[in-house]
Amino acid sequence: MHPNPAYRQTPDEISLAFARGRGFGVLAVNGPDGPLLSHVPFLLSEDGRRAELHLVRSTAIARLGAGPVPAVLAVTGPEGYVSPDWYGIPDQVPTWNYVAVHLHGRLERCPQAALRGMLDRLSDAFEARLAPKPAWTSAKMPAEAMARMMRQILPYRLEIAEIESTWKLGQNKPEAARLGAADGLAAAGAAQLAALMRQPPETDGQG
Repeated sequence: MHPNPAYRQTPDEISLAFARGRGFGVLAVNGPDGPLLSHVPFLLSEDGRRAELHLVRSTAIARLGAGPVPAVLAVTGPEGYVSPDWYGIPDQVPTWNYVAVHLHGRLERCPQAALRGMLDRLSDAFEARLAPKPAWTSAKMPAEAMARMMRQILPYRLEIAEIESTWKLGQNKPEAARLGAADGLAAAGAAQLAALMRQPPETDGQG
């Protein structure tokens, strides 16, 4: 996480809502020979204390065993290069603005019997975003094909103990400079990041 307090004042509920909305991140654990990473979809609980996910049996993280092991789920969002020219003030340097949320906790394998329900909850959540498209469900899968696929993956949960976030959106700049950079990013095709910079997330008043 970025050390500047100006970028780390976003309340946990906003960061959790962002992570829940993304639903995809990089799972990181320490292996015997160094860090291990897996790119995973996940489902975050309503209280933000648990993430459900699954891993292919052959991944390095799955081969570590059932756990529990310390882990981080890193969720990133809009990002982009910021040219100093966009600020309209002198003595500025290039930078990169971005949003990132890190969910720290302990990763543990769930009983295999929990897998089907977990997969259904995950697909239901993402299919709901495609409405009015009729939702896909696992019931549409031939039973044999579904069973074969499920034998290849393992269910996990991340019990979340700490939430860290960086919302680096030019909060350390004068408003006119921040908005000028937002305009530059929008013109460069980074519309989502520009929108966040124009309306920075709520803060807890400490920065």
